Amino acid sequence: MNLVIYILRRLAISIPVLLVGTFLCFIMVAGTGDPLGELRSNPAMSQETLNQIASQLGLDKNIVLRYFDWLGAFVSGDWGISIAQGNALAPVFPKVMAAFEVTAKLVVGAELLALVLGVLVGVIAAVKQYSIIDYIATTLAFLLFSMPIFCVAIVLKGYAIEFNGWVRDLGLTDVLGNPWIRTTSPESLNFDGPGGFVASYIGAYLLPTLSIMAISFAAYSRFQRASMLETLNADYVRTARAKGLANGRVIFRHAFRNALIPVTTLFSVNFGAVLSGAIITETVFNWHGMGTLLVEAVTKSDPQVMMGWLVVIATSIIIANLIADLMYGILDPRIRVG
Repeated sequence: MNLVIYILRRLAISIPVLLVGTFLCFIMVAGTGDPLGELRSNPAMSQETLNQIASQLGLDKNIVLRYFDWLGAFVSGDWGISIAQGNALAPVFPKVMAAFEVTAKLVVGAELLALVLGVLVGVIAAVKQYSIIDYIATTLAFLLFSMPIFCVAIVLKGYAIEFNGWVRDLGLTDVLGNPWIRTTSPESLNFDGPGGFVASYIGAYLLPTLSIMAISFAAYSRFQRASMLETLNADYVRTARAKGLANGRVIFRHAFRNALIPVTTLFSVNFGAVLSGAIITETVFNWHGMGTLLVEAVTKSDPQVMMGWLVVIATSIIIANLIADLMYGILDPRIRVG
């Protein structure tokens, strides 16, 4: 029962946070410039048409009324229309969702893999402190930390191009004649049979996933190692050892659970940062996701697309933090009572 109340309480806090966040985003977007500036520069656009578009977008009202008009329409599923030249009056919702799907596929898989591997390596490095495993894990983490993500992505892409050339020389390509590892975003994936699905999916997502995963893995492994070492030196862990409990039980039943809490916090913060900052990886591998969409919207002063982007990212961050809060309650029941 305490867990249910805890969940409802966290949900109740998340809703006003999201509302305040959307209002602040709306004010910032409204101050980025004239949303009709690109349309005004079009000689074929009459003033009457511009006035109609301004009225349709609610630009003739004050900012507070515009926000509540936008919020009401947004909640009902109307995310507005794009006014950027080239896709004027196109619905925003499918445009943002298509970009979000691309980025989410990259980020979610990469972050989950980074979290699992980071926690595993961090625990092993802490338990085997000052061993060869610990030194290798520490060196690898610092090496990945020191490399910018675009550097990791470019290096991986370069080696993949060489590998594809070597495979092509041997005549080993997929059924469509494509290389095994794709270095750019595929227009479509081959889903003919389970083997074709696995090969196409891995080939398309391998490089961008590894690029995003690399730095996150380094962070998770270092945080997990530090947290695990602190927990292993805690009084209750020493007491458990003094009682004669098996080493495996001490590590996994007493130390590991509490050592996960700081890493859970890091994951919730890092997930939002990676999701909103995937533009570098998307650019290197030519994926048209949320990063590309934001640059295009800002360049063309497209407020509806910018608001859609900001709300999706804000909602994702709040959901990630909500999941982290729920994990706190599961890992440490005392948090639910507090």
